Amino acid sequence: MGARARLTPRRAAPAARPGRAAAFAAAASAARRPRGAAPGPARPRAAAEELEGAPPPAAGQAEGEEVDCVVVGGGVYGLCTAQALAARHPDAVQRVLVTEARGRVGGNITTAEDAGRGYLWEEGPNSFQPNDSMLEAAVDAGCADELVFGDPKAPRFVFWDGRLRATPSGPDVVTFDLLSLWGKLRAGLGAVGLLNGEAPAYEETVEQFIKRNLGDEVYFRLIEPFCSGVYAGDPTKLSMKAAFGKIQVLEEKGGSLVGGALALMQEKKANPPPPRRADLPAKPPGQTVGSFRKGLKTLPEAIERNLADRIRTDWVLETIDKAGAGFALTYRTPEGPETVAAKAVVMTTPAYVTAELLRREIPDAHQLLMSFEYPPVGAVTLAYPKSAIREDRLDDAGAFPGFGQVRRSGRVAVGVPRRVRRLTQSPPARPPLLLPRSSTHGRRG
Repeated sequence: MGARARLTPRRAAPAARPGRAAAFAAAASAARRPRGAAPGPARPRAAAEELEGAPPPAAGQAEGEEVDCVVVGGGVYGLCTAQALAARHPDAVQRVLVTEARGRVGGNITTAEDAGRGYLWEEGPNSFQPNDSMLEAAVDAGCADELVFGDPKAPRFVFWDGRLRATPSGPDVVTFDLLSLWGKLRAGLGAVGLLNGEAPAYEETVEQFIKRNLGDEVYFRLIEPFCSGVYAGDPTKLSMKAAFGKIQVLEEKGGSLVGGALALMQEKKANPPPPRRADLPAKPPGQTVGSFRKGLKTLPEAIERNLADRIRTDWVLETIDKAGAGFALTYRTPEGPETVAAKAVVMTTPAYVTAELLRREIPDAHQLLMSFEYPPVGAVTLAYPKSAIREDRLDDAGAFPGFGQVRRSGRVAVGVPRRVRRLTQSPPARPPLLLPRSSTHGRRG
C-alpha cells in the first residue's frame, strides 16, 4: 500500500503533578502581571504590535547585564509566558530574556513536512484544546488567521472486545455499545450521587475517583484509554485533581458530579465571568481539537519572530544562584560563558532538568521534582492513499471517520487513528491521503 513510516521517540508529559508543586505555578503566574495589579480581562495588544514601539535590546547580552525577567526554556510554555509579559505588562517588565538550550525554540513541538508528496505531520504533540488561553496566544502572536479546527461531530473510537466502538457524543449516550446496560446504570447512579460513596480525605488517583463515582466499566473502557492517549500515563498514579480538575471539583461543589454541575451553573449565573476579548476567534462548537494550517510549529515560530531580539538559543543554563534581591544565571554558549542578572526567573524546563538546577538552592524542591515520572513515548505516522481503505470503513460521504484510541492487553500500546485532513488539506492535485498516527509508551500493566 506504499505506506511511509516514521518512528520518533519522545518524552511524554509527567505522570503526575503533586499539589506541592503549586508554588512554582503560582510564582510563574505572579510574574505575568505587575506587582499590586489584580488579574483581569484587560485587552492587550498583539505582541508584534506591542514590540514595534519598544526600544530594541542590545544585540548581545553583556556579562553581568541585568534584565527584569529570564524565562528558562524556549518551549511553548516559555514562549507564551514571555509573550504575555511583553504584550500585557511592558511597563512593569521592560526587559525579558528567553533562553533555550537547544538550537531552536518550540520544545517538543516538531512539525515535519514533505511538500513534494503533500505530507504534513507532527512528531510531538499533534493538536491542542482550543480554549480561550490558546486562542489568546495565537491572536497575540499574530497567527490567528492560520487556526484550523477539527470536526466536532467526528466520532472517537475505543478498540474493545475485538472491534472499534464509538464513544458517546450526545443523544447516543443511551444507545452506544461500549458500555453494557449495567455499566450505564452504574454510571448514572453514581453521577447523581446515589452510588458514589463518600469522598476520602486523601487526594484520589484517576482510577480511584472514576471507579467510585462512575464504576469499573467507565474506567476500563473510557477513561483508561483516554488517559493513555492524552497523558501516556498510568491512571492508577495520575492525580485526579491534577489531570481532570474540572471534573473532580464538581463533587466538591455539589456532592456528586450532577449536583456539582448544577451548582456551577448557579455560581456562574450569580457571578458571570469577565467578558471575552472581542478580538478572539469564535469558539468552535462542541468538543474538538485545533491546530494551524502549517502545523503546530506555527505558534512558536510566530512568537520567535516577534521576540527575536529577546531569545537566545544554544544557551545552556549551568548554575542559578541567589544574588541579593535577584538571581545570577551562568550559561554555556557558543560564544563562551555568559552571566545574566535577573530580578525574576521563570523555569519552564522539564522537572528533572529544573531539579538539578535547583539542587543547591532549594534541596527540598529537588526531591519533589525528581519524583515526576516521564514515560518514554514513540510516535509512528503512516501515510496511505485513500484507495487503501476498505469501503465498509467509509461513511456515507465517502470519508474515513477517524479519531480514536486503541487499547491493547498489557496496556503498553495506544493507537490513535486520525483523519488528518480534518486539520490540514492535501494538495488538490494529489489523491487524498490518510495519515493515522499510533503512539506507544512504556507503561506496564
